[in-house]
Amino acid sequence: MWKYVVKRILYMIFVFFLMSFVLFFLYNKIPGDPARSQLEPLKATLEPEEYQYRYEKLREEMGLDDPIYIRYGKWMGGILTGEFGDSYVYRRPVLEVVKTPLKNTIFINIFAIALALGITIPLGIKTAVKRNSTFDKVVQVLTIIGYSLPVFIICLLFIYFFAVILGWFPVSGMSTPNFQGTPMEAFLDRIWHMVLPLGVMTIGSLGGMTRYVRAAMTDALHMDYVRTARAKGLKERVVIYSHAWRNALLPVVTLVIGWILSIFSGSLVVESMFGWHGMGKFYIDALNNQDYNVALAIQMFYIVISLIGYLLTDLSYGAVDPRVRVNE
Repeated sequence: MWKYVVKRILYMIFVFFLMSFVLFFLYNKIPGDPARSQLEPLKATLEPEEYQYRYEKLREEMGLDDPIYIRYGKWMGGILTGEFGDSYVYRRPVLEVVKTPLKNTIFINIFAIALALGITIPLGIKTAVKRNSTFDKVVQVLTIIGYSLPVFIICLLFIYFFAVILGWFPVSGMSTPNFQGTPMEAFLDRIWHMVLPLGVMTIGSLGGMTRYVRAAMTDALHMDYVRTARAKGLKERVVIYSHAWRNALLPVVTLVIGWILSIFSGSLVVESMFGWHGMGKFYIDALNNQDYNVALAIQMFYIVISLIGYLLTDLSYGAVDPRVRVNE
């Protein structure tokens, strides 16, 4: 077991450095000049000689004149010591800039995943148990509709019905402007603003996950060990949850762990439509503004999360199914 974990960690380190070099090379080949984009708003107020002087000095400060391998070495050396550089746009350390959108994304995704898992797993199990019933057919139709609709369409529908027509929730934003109240009232105000994006994120994830759980449970319920358990006279609840669900969980666990790790990422569409300052929108803004230190830091963070997720997925197989031995 530990030998396998050590091998996987060494493999993760190799992939991390390989991907870091590839991404650093690609980001630095993107057309554009971060130094020039920063000075462009001041161009009209500067003399040509002063503009050129500032431009050359800024490129030197940003290390843009160094060969790419030297720039990569400096950048990676900073990462290994916990320094991700400064944001070109915000003129602050990257870690300080990323902190707020990361907190916002984690905050809303924890609720979204807990709500989605609390609905999809029981719903998928029940549809598998009541396969081909009216309830199952209705759920299948609804999940197909939810799975097929683009996220931005669901966003528009939610905004139109719940914000414009009914007026129950705000159209966008994370809190009421100039809100004054107790910490608990501020928290409830934020929850009130989060209801619509949270609903969209939940609806968007129900279709695929419910159908996945249903398929896994359907296969498990047709296995011989389930027939044997029923022949022994075991209660149907014991057969479903102690026998069938335990074995159906193996193909589902990969999706569930990946889903849980997605709390650190963000949804560009949902965050943009509802004005939620999260990682998805922040990452795209960094790319549009050529703030490559921020974009690279976010991308490397996602790579680390993905590598850890793959390791946890493999290890979870042994916990879910005793027949699986994670030792090779």
